[in-house]
Amino acid sequence: MYAIIETGGKQYRVSEGDILKIERIDNKKSVTFNHVLMTSDGKNVSVGKPFISSAKVTAEVMGEDKAKKVLVFKQKPRKGHRKLRGHRQTYTTVKIKDIQIK
Repeated sequence: MYAIIETGGKQYRVSEGDILKIERIDNKKSVTFNHVLMTSDGKNVSVGKPFISSAKVTAEVMGEDKAKKVLVFKQKPRKGHRKLRGHRQTYTTVKIKDIQIK
């Protein structure tokens, strides 16, 4: 059984026991995703318009971390203008516990 959920502007295909890195969620022990786009149990496929109102996915928050640093370098030719900036995106690691379809 799997589901396609939407969180943080991105879509993920999840099954029970999967571990995901998603956009940061503030200090919670568990999270419920109500924006379920599609579910499948191997035989039956349900597609939402745009979401399935009776389906939800619950997950346990495992922790927060930062991704690798991304360097942004800007330079203007013949002007002597150079700028170097770094950015580390934060993310939350979650483990999918249950997919409920009513």
